[in-house]
Amino acid sequence: MIWLELLYVYLKIGLFGFGGGYAMLSLIQAEVVDKYGWITLQEFTDIVAISQMTPGPIGINSATYIGYTAIHNAGYSMSISVLGSVLATFAVCLPSFILVLAISYSFARVKKNKYVEAAFVGLRPATVGLIAAAALMLMNHENFIDYKSYIIFAVAFGMTWKFKIHPILMILLAGVAGLMLYN
Repeated sequence: MIWLELLYVYLKIGLFGFGGGYAMLSLIQAEVVDKYGWITLQEFTDIVAISQMTPGPIGINSATYIGYTAIHNAGYSMSISVLGSVLATFAVCLPSFILVLAISYSFARVKKNKYVEAAFVGLRPATVGLIAAAALMLMNHENFIDYKSYIIFAVAFGMTWKFKIHPILMILLAGVAGLMLYN
């Protein structure tokens, strides 16, 4: 049953997840943590952090990790859990692929239409709101942010902004700082 539920959930997320991966996070959390309980809130937070650091879109990365974790937590072996990764990743990508294929066929003819332009103008603030909602959902009692985290954030922000340090290097430096401050 979990296989069909996983397919259904990620097809729905892929279909209604406007605004990219960060905008999808609140929908993903509502489904996989709150509704189905496949993973804990702490696992979700860890998956989001790992998904941000690995190459590729966060929505697809998190689908891959959550698909694996959900199937593994359901009692299946590691090798079978990989199929959960494949299923969730495929399901989250399929609606976008089909929609882009269909839209690209006709978009060139209607892109100057005032109603189409108005719809895109209306989607922009909604996307910003969904991204903000995802950030606020990650601020919970299990993710207590103390003064050390604020220091790491401030230093990383300042160094990236002032010295134009590459984000990957900054992620590595922030990880080292976290090891030093929290161990």
